[in-house]
Amino acid sequence: MKETERLNITKSLALFEEACELVPGGVLGARKPGDFIKGEYPIFLETGEGCRLVDVDGNEFIDFLCGYGPIILGYREEEVDRAVCRQIEEKGFCFTLTQKFQNLLAKKLTQIVPSSEMSIFLKTGSDATTASIRIARAHTRKLKVMRCGYHGWHDWCVEMKGGIPGKFYEDVYEFQYNRIDQLEALMAEHGDDTAAIIMTPFGHPNHRKMEIPAPGFLEKVRNIADTYGAVLVYDEIRTGFRISMGGAQKHYGVTPDLTVLGKAMANGYPISVVTGKKDIMMAAESKLFISSTFFPNSDAFVAALKTIEILERDNVLENIWEKGERFMKDIQKMIDQYDVGAELTGIAPMFYITFKKDGTGAYKGKRTDFYTQLIRKGFFFSPYHHAYISFRHTEEDLNLTLRAIEESFSYVKEKY
Repeated sequence: MKETERLNITKSLALFEEACELVPGGVLGARKPGDFIKGEYPIFLETGEGCRLVDVDGNEFIDFLCGYGPIILGYREEEVDRAVCRQIEEKGFCFTLTQKFQNLLAKKLTQIVPSSEMSIFLKTGSDATTASIRIARAHTRKLKVMRCGYHGWHDWCVEMKGGIPGKFYEDVYEFQYNRIDQLEALMAEHGDDTAAIIMTPFGHPNHRKMEIPAPGFLEKVRNIADTYGAVLVYDEIRTGFRISMGGAQKHYGVTPDLTVLGKAMANGYPISVVTGKKDIMMAAESKLFISSTFFPNSDAFVAALKTIEILERDNVLENIWEKGERFMKDIQKMIDQYDVGAELTGIAPMFYITFKKDGTGAYKGKRTDFYTQLIRKGFFFSPYHHAYISFRHTEEDLNLTLRAIEESFSYVKEKY
């Protein structure tokens, strides 16, 4: 049983020790060492290009986290960055009033996203999901919300409730993906006062295997929303501009009332959007207030317009689907061969290797050993989050990754 040599992450650890005196927890959220494998993963990165990252200790990785989703093309994508730099240098990007790029991007969304008639632009996914709920409540004059998926860090939906009064989330109810019975039961009790059903149209729950929609699931949710007069919101922060140009709603053929987009739309630049049917979106004109100093900044609008141009021009998503499907087929062959309790779920643009739970808890050790071997070999996956394929992952990159995955499965097989 050959174990891959541990990485030298001395500088990362030193920076983290310093950070703990300056920032609560050292680093925030899903970037904490505990969200990977402590002592094995780098904590601070130095640079990235294409699909590769280099940490502060000089270790190089082929990356499959893609910045947790925004990087659809690649790191330091020259054409996108050049467009942004040109805007900053020649026109500027932060002004008292709005620049024309708002209109250009909103118009583009109406052309490619089925639900899009009007749009409001923000900065983060949490901004946009929260705005969608406010719009739905203002439009319907109802209170309650049914949710399925991760919708950010704001008071109404965050998992950790520290610092949040119970009244802020007491009218929000959760149902599981593909469990139409749970939603039906909730709506039977609360449907007449339900403002919104917000869900991820493709199932990517935190820390658990991914799910495609069961036959009729999305259609049934759509019918339930119509029956009770609730606004159906698709959280397409991860799936938009990745599953298809029109998002999962285009791919699966079910159109919501409102859609939340972000991440891949601008290849890493901070922008999100609530887009949807005009009669619902118009609630934002006079019934509620949404504003921020930085929402109208045009650098991210320019990045989004250029990213979308490249996605369409270069058939990026078709390329990702083709590569990803071959890649997943090869991984599945290995899982069948080595029989270590691993499971592969997801679809070509976004997938996840997990390990089946067992009575002994051995799956936790297998997971840790598998992902430890991968990071030591120079392949950046997360044990607790699904992976992505980007445009800049080459066939050579994927073949190298397959070899490392097989060696890691072999290691786990021999050890257990």
